[in-house]
Amino acid sequence: QSQLVESGGGLVQPGGSLRLSCTSSGFALDYFQIGWFRQAPGKEREALLCINGSGGSANYADSVEGRFSISRDNAKNMVYLQLNNLKPEDTAVYYCASTWSGCSRLRRDFETWGQGTQVTVSS
Repeated sequence: QSQLVESGGGLVQPGGSLRLSCTSSGFALDYFQIGWFRQAPGKEREALLCINGSGGSANYADSVEGRFSISRDNAKNMVYLQLNNLKPEDTAVYYCASTWSGCSRLRRDFETWGQGTQVTVSS
């Protein structure tokens, strides 16, 4: 069964950093575009960043510009989301998702999703 698995979430103080990881089972990430999304309580799931197979990326959320970055290591079958200068409003469940087609901000364009990892920013 093809699935994605996120890890690296946790509790962090404001201003802190985390690195989230996304890996797959049942298929290799190499040829897929990988997007990171997040969903805070009571809010819609929002697109953050997306990376294509060759490492090009797109940022869809102004609120994370300059603080979050995306990268991938195809040899390790991993995609990362680096979260810096975290704020309480970054508290959410973070999801990675894969798509055959090009990077997109739309949830419906992604075929496979992980279960999410919780990030809580609090002092």
